Amino acid sequence: MFIDSYYSEQNGNISFTRDQGSDFAKKVADDFNPLHDAGASRFCIPGDLLFAIILARYGLSRHMEFVFSGMVLEGIELVLPEPSGELSLDDIQGKHYLSVNRSGDITTDETLIQGLTRNYVEFSGHTFPHILVPLLAEQGLMINPNRPMVIYQSMVIDLDTLGMADPSLEIDHNELTTDGKRGNVSMAFNFMSAGQLVGRGEKHMVLGGLREFDEQAMTAAITRYNERKMAFAMGND
Repeated sequence: MFIDSYYSEQNGNISFTRDQGSDFAKKVADDFNPLHDAGASRFCIPGDLLFAIILARYGLSRHMEFVFSGMVLEGIELVLPEPSGELSLDDIQGKHYLSVNRSGDITTDETLIQGLTRNYVEFSGHTFPHILVPLLAEQGLMINPNRPMVIYQSMVIDLDTLGMADPSLEIDHNELTTDGKRGNVSMAFNFMSAGQLVGRGEKHMVLGGLREFDEQAMTAAITRYNERKMAFAMGND
């Protein structure tokens, strides 16, 4: 499957290099969050990569809930659990990173899983600046442009059918609640196929270090973000 090059497996355990995590973020999710730069001091593996691996290894269920409990770093070995309705992704020391609850019909159709995965992670990867900046600006806030704290907390999907073809994803609505320098974001979205609504989902994130909106600072941050994307694209032509 297309995701196989973004992790390594040995004896039923999976692990990641910085380059694998960074390449997935940039090449698949179009996500240029500095946390996923291979050279970042606070580097972590994208949560969407774990989501993609779960679907590739265990199939797509009509109902799935993902709850993230910790950031996966390079070299950490995660133990792939036996298939069940409740999956726990832990490292070899027993530290917990991800819980997955799933129910309903399951499909292992590779074409469907790959299409849904690519559409979801690209949507998720565009959280900044496309979604977060205008959402925060409405309340006169922004994240710290020099030290962004955006943590993927959980996600749920509910599908009406697994018989869809070429699913796409459309934003339904976004919500932001704040408490001082912290914020909670909920992004609701719909799965569409052949113009018909075939499922729904919701992603939750926690924001830290919120501050008063500064248009000049945020414009500069977005410019830097776009310049990094352009430089990466030119280097990979």
